Amino acid sequence: MLGVKLEETRVYQEAKQEGREELKLELLPQLLASGMPIEEVAKLLNLTIEQVRLATGQESSTST
Repeated sequence: MLGVKLEETRVYQEAKQEGREELKLELLPQLLASGMPIEEVAKLLNLTIEQVRLATGQESSTST
């Protein structure tokens, strides 16, 4: 071959990252349904609280 391993290609790395992101999104509802607070879910999955809220369809909690 060309001496390049599949794992070293940009396409492979991008696909791998997309897979990780999809897995996180699949885990979100399960973790929240188990009673885990949004803050802990975000920390566990290395996401921001806002990312968790957006992914679950929740809006920011800004009380007036």
